[in-house]
Amino acid sequence: MKNSLQNILLEIHNKEDKISSQSKSLLDEAYEMILYLQDILFSVKKSITQKGFNDEAEEINFFRTIKPQILGKLIYYNKVYRIETTCPVSNGKMYYSYFSSQLANLKREYIEHICNADFYRYYRSGRTDRDDIYFKRGNINYHDGLNSIVFEIDPAFSTFFDYKVSRIIANELLYTYLLTKINPDESLDTNLQKTESSKDIFWTDSKNALVELIYALYASGVISHGKIGIRKISLMFQVLFRIPLSDLHHAFHRMKTRTGSRTAFLDQLKISLEEYMDKDL
Repeated sequence: MKNSLQNILLEIHNKEDKISSQSKSLLDEAYEMILYLQDILFSVKKSITQKGFNDEAEEINFFRTIKPQILGKLIYYNKVYRIETTCPVSNGKMYYSYFSSQLANLKREYIEHICNADFYRYYRSGRTDRDDIYFKRGNINYHDGLNSIVFEIDPAFSTFFDYKVSRIIANELLYTYLLTKINPDESLDTNLQKTESSKDIFWTDSKNALVELIYALYASGVISHGKIGIRKISLMFQVLFRIPLSDLHHAFHRMKTRTGSRTAFLDQLKISLEEYMDKDL
């Protein structure tokens, strides 16, 4: 069962890659991922409640790592969908004010409900000594004065603290999404209009592959001696290939949590180059 649960995270990553490569709007992407993740969560819940876990370690890993990744992204995409569908305009001062207020709300929630909690410090520090309490079912202590959401969870499919981890993951994704909305270096649309002569140059792989390349160039500091930011490097590629990358940091976060190679595109580039070199020998 452990392998099948781990494969779920890979399937989610592949689904995000597929949707991203189809150049859908963020609103469409969020809606499709909501339906997909909701179905995944339902299927996993059915499997867990019927078959259980092989051992304690598998149960802890599921509620600390696997389920929060699923639920956290579901919370994130649902929030993005709500934010995007209630945005009053597509640009200008009102647009900036709207997303700034959303960011302020997120920061307020973090200060009031997350950052000062003992569990948050425990999770952030990478400790595992209390995992058998936090991430095993049946250990909810009502003397701790827990949030009322605890009464709405299914004790057969939650330890309550897996929900807390899910919220942490969702808030991290929301933070980078909102920063992207309110702090763009330049208007991509304006720059795209200036590249009419390069219509025949376009990116034919997935957006995530391009993000991987951009971050590799940024991390290595090979452009302008590493003195320009990731957004400017990203903008150059977006203009060159006429492709929008509106959620750069979210894509990078997905790269960091990949199952298997986290640099799949760069690995393939190396293989392709070596094969090309061999042909010329």
